[in-house]
Amino acid sequence: MNIARLVWGLLLICLSLSASAQSFVVEEGQGPRSLTAHLRLLVDPPGTLELQDLLAADAQQQLKPVEGERANFGFTGASYWVAVTLTNPTASPLGLIVHQDYPLIDFLDFWSPQPDGSWTQIATGDRRPFHSRPLNLRDFVFPITLPANSTQTYYLRYQTAGSMNIGLSVSSNTAFLPQLGKEQILLGIYYGGFLVLVIYNLFLFLAVRDRAYAYYMGYAVSYGLYFGVHNGISFQYLWPGNPWLANQSLVILLGFTLIFGIQFVRTVCSGPRLAPRTDTLARWLLYLLIPLTAVSPFVSYGPIILSLAILTLVLSMLFMVMGVISLLRGSVPARYFLVGWTALLASVVIYMLKTFGLVPHNSFTHNAFQVGALVEMVLLSLALGARVGEIQRHGYTDQLTGLFNRRYFDEQLPREFALAARSGTPLALLMLDLDHFKTINDRLGHGRGDAALRGVGQLLRKLVRKPVIACRYGGEEFAVLLPRADLQAAKVVATRLLRGVAETEIDGVRLTVSIGVAAFENNNFDAAIQLFESADKALYTAKENGRNCAVCGTDVEPGERLVGLVQQQVPFNRDEIAGGVNQ
Repeated sequence: MNIARLVWGLLLICLSLSASAQSFVVEEGQGPRSLTAHLRLLVDPPGTLELQDLLAADAQQQLKPVEGERANFGFTGASYWVAVTLTNPTASPLGLIVHQDYPLIDFLDFWSPQPDGSWTQIATGDRRPFHSRPLNLRDFVFPITLPANSTQTYYLRYQTAGSMNIGLSVSSNTAFLPQLGKEQILLGIYYGGFLVLVIYNLFLFLAVRDRAYAYYMGYAVSYGLYFGVHNGISFQYLWPGNPWLANQSLVILLGFTLIFGIQFVRTVCSGPRLAPRTDTLARWLLYLLIPLTAVSPFVSYGPIILSLAILTLVLSMLFMVMGVISLLRGSVPARYFLVGWTALLASVVIYMLKTFGLVPHNSFTHNAFQVGALVEMVLLSLALGARVGEIQRHGYTDQLTGLFNRRYFDEQLPREFALAARSGTPLALLMLDLDHFKTINDRLGHGRGDAALRGVGQLLRKLVRKPVIACRYGGEEFAVLLPRADLQAAKVVATRLLRGVAETEIDGVRLTVSIGVAAFENNNFDAAIQLFESADKALYTAKENGRNCAVCGTDVEPGERLVGLVQQQVPFNRDEIAGGVNQ
């Protein structure tokens, strides 16, 4: 029986010790230290308690230590009273800083005891003017002096319409200042990165005039300003005398961030073309966000920020789905987008879990969102670069055959000619014309004519490879540039192409082509246009000589035929053509 009583007594002692937060013992030169484990809390749902009520014996018994490591409680209408006890075991008074690291608290009151038994109150919060803070800093900072060989309890009262995050720490005056300097440097680097990205993409927008860049800049500017409000910087520097704007600007900027984000993602991932159903859902959410953002300044802060937080999670998932679908359907920019959005999505989920009180409030969960956003911005800028490349490829591509188009040929011919002239290497050009194309259109219809052009285009794509450049010059004409290929190598390629086309049939009609061949070697031409005119003249000579043949435009007698009508199957492959080019 005595043993049982002893065990129960020990158990009760352990429970009482675990149920009470111990005093935090401060040292000289105390470095920044979290006070979460040393806090005692009292929830005041109606928000009517005063300090004198809290000092009563029954209220003191209701102060309970923080459960686990979490001192964040999501969205709540209740007020939270916090008591923290500090002990100074030294023989000298200690100047300390009590720091609340989450600046989005509407009303925050701090009481410190005085030697005469009275209490000094500091009433601040982001619903009060910025000058109500004891120090001109973005976070809430309360300087105190802890007497020598003493233990004192300090009280704070939190009330906010947003997420309730209690992030208290203590440090000495001397340790706080270097920490503050590091934070300022990091914030400068962070927002400087945002500014560099915006300016860089502004210049690209002025050069490219692609609306995706406009959406990106709107997204980046809104996001950067949103984080300025989120970090308390905007309240400190932009509107310190306007608490209403300090609060409502957060929801307005978040709304603009989501609006520009939707438009950017739809554009860079080609949502209407590659993911139409997901794009339709995103468009409807956009229609919901626009009026929601418009009315946000006139609606209670709590419900609107909660609605936008939920929409942020929904859109984050939706954008991920759109990116995956676009990637699977061949979008190159979607690769960069998915990597960037994955980084942001992970940080958004962490931050939202912290916002709703499901994970602890600490430096990692509080800042992960911002770090993820900057990483995302850099990768989205790369996605824009990939989009420009994709647009450029589409601008240089013939949609029917998949070959390069006339515009690309007109740019590459003088460029390759100049390179060959400088380096002393040869350059060959083949001009092809699909024989009897008008007859195919008239007899079989334009659909079959398009099929014939696609067939020739497919053959050229199959047989040529870099550095050979195959283009649809216009109508039924094609051009093939062969860098570092002399006339003899060009003849080999022309022979292979004649045979390959002759093996192609459209509804029982065998296709043939006429080819004009010319080569720049030993400085036999002064300009690229002369090379082109030589190959073009040779092409028309081939057509006059009966078609289905290749004619050289230089170094041979006019009208010399390389290959006649192909009557039987002749094996060939892309390696033979490449070998001919490299001879």
